[in-house]
Amino acid sequence: MPPPRILIVTAVTAERDAVLAGLERGDGADGVEVLAAGVGPAAAAAATATALTSAASREVPFCLVVSAGIAGGFGQPLGGAVVATSIVAADLGADTPDGFASVADLGFGNAEHRPPPALVRAVAQAADAAQGPVLTVSTVTGTDARARELATRHPGAVAEAMEGFGVAEAAAAHGVPALELRTVSNAVGPRDRAAWRIPEALAALGTGCAAMLPVLRAWEP
Repeated sequence: MPPPRILIVTAVTAERDAVLAGLERGDGADGVEVLAAGVGPAAAAAATATALTSAASREVPFCLVVSAGIAGGFGQPLGGAVVATSIVAADLGADTPDGFASVADLGFGNAEHRPPPALVRAVAQAADAAQGPVLTVSTVTGTDARARELATRHPGAVAEAMEGFGVAEAAAAHGVPALELRTVSNAVGPRDRAAWRIPEALAALGTGCAAMLPVLRAWEP
């Protein structure tokens, strides 16, 4: 039997290449397509939906979609991995006199996707990853005040990135489960490029995806 088809969506080519390098060091990339979709939730959603539609039309559908890449961490070690227990649209909504209201609070749609909990636990164990909400933002946090606001509004959040919710929205529209795996390149807070550890986070991303893949291949919904 051929391996199940899995779509891994990154933002940029450096992340895609890190994932592919990690898979080749592991069990190989059979049945896996790795796509660099572009930065931000809109680009991620469009590219993911296109890939899912194309695969379904060719009768080789994907059974699972993973948003993967580097991220800012909330109290996570640099180079550490995180797996999303929920994939949250953290800044999609409206400011109000009483504070931020999500698109769900406004009654306009969904602001959160929850990956299969048992799969999240298994992937986190395999990849030695923390678990918690991963926030999707369109504007990366650059101040302590914004970091505190997000952490207060989303208790237990482990990371913020820019694509996960878009990937999850596209996957949900196609009835395909979605996960999010991230590795931490910097702390969420004041923007300090000198403190970022992007090469280390990319190396960890490849290692994490290689560790995750056998779990994904064995998973049955």
